[in-house]
Amino acid sequence: MIKRLAGTIGAEVSDIELPSISEEGIEDIKELLAEHLVLFFLNQHLSVEQHVTFGRHFGKLECHPNLKNPFLNHPEVFELAASHGGLADEWHSDITFDQHPSIMSILNMIQCPEVGGDTMWANTCAAFDALSQPLQNLCEGLSALHDAEPHGKPEITAVHPVVRVHPVTGKKALFVNEHFTRRIVEMSHSESRMLLDYLTRWVTSPKFTVRYHWQEGTIAMWDNRCTQHFVLNDFNQQRIIQRVTIVGDTPEPVAPLQWPAYTRVENVGATSRFDKQLNDHLGRAIMSLDSNARDDKP
Repeated sequence: MIKRLAGTIGAEVSDIELPSISEEGIEDIKELLAEHLVLFFLNQHLSVEQHVTFGRHFGKLECHPNLKNPFLNHPEVFELAASHGGLADEWHSDITFDQHPSIMSILNMIQCPEVGGDTMWANTCAAFDALSQPLQNLCEGLSALHDAEPHGKPEITAVHPVVRVHPVTGKKALFVNEHFTRRIVEMSHSESRMLLDYLTRWVTSPKFTVRYHWQEGTIAMWDNRCTQHFVLNDFNQQRIIQRVTIVGDTPEPVAPLQWPAYTRVENVGATSRFDKQLNDHLGRAIMSLDSNARDDKP
C-alpha cells in the first residue's frame, strides 16, 4: 500500500519486506521513487548486511569521502551519531562538492529521539517548475561552484549546472543548495549572492517539502538528483543512523552553458578576495586539462 505524505514529495510504502524483496519488487520501488522522490518503509530493522545487500540492487556503493564513522567499521556504510543536535541542519543534496554526486541514499534509522530530529525533504523539480519563465531561462544557462568547506576541506571543489536534467524522468531540477554551493560561476560575487540566496530559499518553500518523524527500524531512500534534505536540530537524545550511498553520475545541463566564467583580472581591489576560490578552481581545472593533454600525446 502506498500512502502519500505531501502534495509534491514523499510516500510511505507498507506490506513489504525489504530483506526478501524480488527483482520485480526492486523495479517497482524504482518506479515509485521516480514518482515520489523519497520513500519510507516502516518496521524493517535491517541488519548491516541486509542494508548493504538492499542498496546494491540500485548500484555500486560508496562510503563518505570526508567523514568517519563513530562506531561502525564497514567500507560501504556511513554512520552518523549525535545526541545534541543534527550534523546536517542545512538544506543540501549529498556530496555535491564531488564531480559525480551520489544519485541515491538509503538510510536505516537505528535509534531516534522520542521528540525532535525529524528530517525534511524538498522537491527541486517542483521548485524549478514554479519559477517564472525568465528566471528559468537564466538559470538554465548558469553553473555553480560547490565545495566541501562544511567538512573542513574548502579546497575540494566541483562545478555543476544550476539546473540539471534527471537522466531517468527527463525533468529539470534546481541543483544548488545552501550547504555546499558557494558561487554562480558566470556572475560577480554580489550578483551570485543575490541569486543563490533567492534560489536556496525558494527550494525550501513549504509547498515543495515533506517533514518526516522517525521510528526506529524505518528505511528511507531518496533520489539525490532531484531533492534536498534537512535535519531539524531540536533534540537531546541519541540519534544514530546508518546510510548506504549509491555511486554518483555526472549532472547534465539542460543545454550548453551560455556565458564564460566571471574572472576579474583588472582593477583588483579588496573585494577581489571574493573571487579567489573561483579563480583557484579555474586554475586547477586548466592545469588538469593541460596535464591530460600532455598524457594523451604519443
